[in-house]
Amino acid sequence: MPGNFYLVGLMGAGKTTVGRALARATQKTFYDSDHEIEARTGARIPMIFEIEGESGFREREAETIAELSKLQGIVLGTGGGAILNPINRNHLRRNGYVIYLRASPEELYSRTCHDKNRPLLQTADPLGKLKELYEQRDPLYREVADLVIDTSQQTVNTLLQLLLKELERQT
Repeated sequence: MPGNFYLVGLMGAGKTTVGRALARATQKTFYDSDHEIEARTGARIPMIFEIEGESGFREREAETIAELSKLQGIVLGTGGGAILNPINRNHLRRNGYVIYLRASPEELYSRTCHDKNRPLLQTADPLGKLKELYEQRDPLYREVADLVIDTSQQTVNTLLQLLLKELERQT
């Protein structure tokens, strides 16, 4: 399949897991923007948030997405907040096919509730925070997406088969 595929969605939606499977199936190289940021800085995302704040992290994220979106033949799993920046949305739209992996806040909570590597969820009410993020970001994910796939209650293999069918039909 020609071109790049960019996966967007909230934390826990499956961008990394589905992205790796999609890259294997389409013989593309997989990148995860958060992992790239960690590799470039030598620091984990929570540490970057602690030292530089969310705004510092978002600057690093924008630089990373700008660089990665220039590559060809990739699948990129973006950070959940990458779409907050209109420049990131523009890079994704212009340089590839954007897939929104959507799941309910309750489903995302069940997937992320024990993960301490998610700075935005280190709060007294992580489910409430996920609901807030969903309300804020869902319209932006939909705005940038060429395809919306619901990842709730589905296995990675089922999602991959569904994605491949849709991509063959649409690309």
